[in-house]
Amino acid sequence: MLPEGFKIVLDRRARWAEGGTVLVGGAPIRLLRFTPAGRALVDRLAAGQPVPRSTGAQSLARRLLDAGLAHPRPPVTASTPEVAVVIPVRNDAAGLEATLMALPDGAAVVVVDDASTDAAGLSAGVKHPGTTVLRRADQGGPAAARNDGWRATGTPLVAFVDANCEPEPGWLDIVLPHFADPQVAAVAPRIVPPAGPGDGGALAAYEAVASPLDLGIREANVRPGSPVPYVPTAALVVRRSALEELDGFDERLTVGEDVDLVWRFVAAGWTVRYEPRAIVRHPIRRSWAARLQQRFRYGTSAAPLAHRHGWAVAPAAVSSWTAGAWALAVAGHPLLGLATAASSMAALRRQVPGAEAVRLAGLGHLRGGLALARALRRAWAPAAVVLAMTGRRRRSARAALAVAIAVPGLVDWFQRRPRLDPARFAALRLADDLAYAGGVWAGCARERSARALLPDLRTTSRRRVRQTYDPVSTIGGDS
Repeated sequence: MLPEGFKIVLDRRARWAEGGTVLVGGAPIRLLRFTPAGRALVDRLAAGQPVPRSTGAQSLARRLLDAGLAHPRPPVTASTPEVAVVIPVRNDAAGLEATLMALPDGAAVVVVDDASTDAAGLSAGVKHPGTTVLRRADQGGPAAARNDGWRATGTPLVAFVDANCEPEPGWLDIVLPHFADPQVAAVAPRIVPPAGPGDGGALAAYEAVASPLDLGIREANVRPGSPVPYVPTAALVVRRSALEELDGFDERLTVGEDVDLVWRFVAAGWTVRYEPRAIVRHPIRRSWAARLQQRFRYGTSAAPLAHRHGWAVAPAAVSSWTAGAWALAVAGHPLLGLATAASSMAALRRQVPGAEAVRLAGLGHLRGGLALARALRRAWAPAAVVLAMTGRRRRSARAALAVAIAVPGLVDWFQRRPRLDPARFAALRLADDLAYAGGVWAGCARERSARALLPDLRTTSRRRVRQTYDPVSTIGGDS
């Protein structure tokens, strides 16, 4: 049950339809139909009233939160649970010192030295009062170091912070209240580049808006398929009991262990929150070579994650109608593609009000096309190039490849508005995606599995309505 004084706010993209009786929004999109009493309760909650203690009100609030239609505003209390900070590090004395200097005085800290070759240098950097240092005899990777760290603590919450990350003052004051909800297993802050004058060149301008660690300004319920499908453990606060339930990180993974942990939390019924009002700063890579090497390494995690989590790793998740419509258009049959899209709209109208069916189907096909274009760059690029050069329909394949190369980068530029011109930003974005794609293919070769390359096309339009749009159920107003 949500605690006394717990409030929620509606997601700013949620909207009322059908005369104010249907709430539309969330991710994936849902439509919830309310009775007049139910709508009145939602209005009171949106106006700032705490969630009532009744079963119906608690159930409604939880449903809105889980769907991404609302976000939590937990009560701030004088007493907060104890938290210990765990810092895994290997051969980064300067980064460790920067992290320790950013932590508040009195914080309980466990530094796990993952078999550094410069242990003496790390010892010199540990000047923070209350710091305990654990040394591993053998290098085990971040997962093993974090497991050693949290098991050495006794606090109900553990804050994992990588060496060289610098939390801003008060970040825990924003994160910790979320744990008043007993269902929350972990909360992640927003990770952004260091504050600076903005004259660090093209790499700094690019990283300022395209860091793989920065998941944006919108708070979210973290889960596969949502706008924030994962969070990194460069900075992550976790409930100890949840770690104990899952036995911590999977030490067999040397990359992607953070994604794996989050998805296992979700699969076990826990909630993971992304809280962008809390800020942690992380330095940018020193060169483009280091940046692309990092992206390649991240890509190698896709195959082992696909082995563990199946379709959650799919490079694109679109309905079979959307995939068919775009495939026909790419093959040189745009009218047939348009007819396929129209057919999906007709199927959708059987369950969704007419105007919403047109809007949702249209947006779904556009977003699905963009998702397929991104997947072509980030996963299928090698196969797409071969097909464009050797396939029977080389002209249409080349045109599709050109669109997929150009459009996602330009869309990202328009949304992010970096301190770079569109051409340079799009080119850098493409290099980023191709490096990641190279890692995906290398990981698939290592795992001897192509599962991470397969799109998720399992649902037809009507089944997708049931799964995604939460078949327009009627919710009353038990308050």
